[in-house]
Amino acid sequence: MAEDSTRRFSREFKLAALARMAAGENVSALARELGVLRKCLYQWRERYRVGGAIAVRSRGRPTKAESLALRASGAVPAVPAAKAPAAPPDALGQAERRIAELEQKVGRQALELDFFQRALQQVEDARLRRDVLGVTTPTRSSKR
Repeated sequence: MAEDSTRRFSREFKLAALARMAAGENVSALARELGVLRKCLYQWRERYRVGGAIAVRSRGRPTKAESLALRASGAVPAVPAAKAPAAPPDALGQAERRIAELEQKVGRQALELDFFQRALQQVEDARLRRDVLGVTTPTRSSKR
């Protein structure tokens, strides 16, 4: 396997492999046929999703043309994409994404509300016990 990690593949080879993946071929069988690690195929696919065909390149520093194209597209080479799925550019996709964000926010706020209600209840219970038992609360010493 040490030999596989040092191999370099052309952009055309990678794009052809990605086209076959997109067509629905079995990734494991494709990797065996091409002599490539499955992990590499998935990395190439992720780079392609982030930056297009320009991001699918061989190892090393990007050329000036590639760097400018990547900056223009807003993609960063060789960095895994965020785990969130890419949102469709249409209004429905944007609305669904916004709804999901708002539902998450409501969930967080509900958790915070429950936490503070329990904390307030504990404080009120402690105050009630203190008043019933007639215990005085200690004060800080002024000598400190």
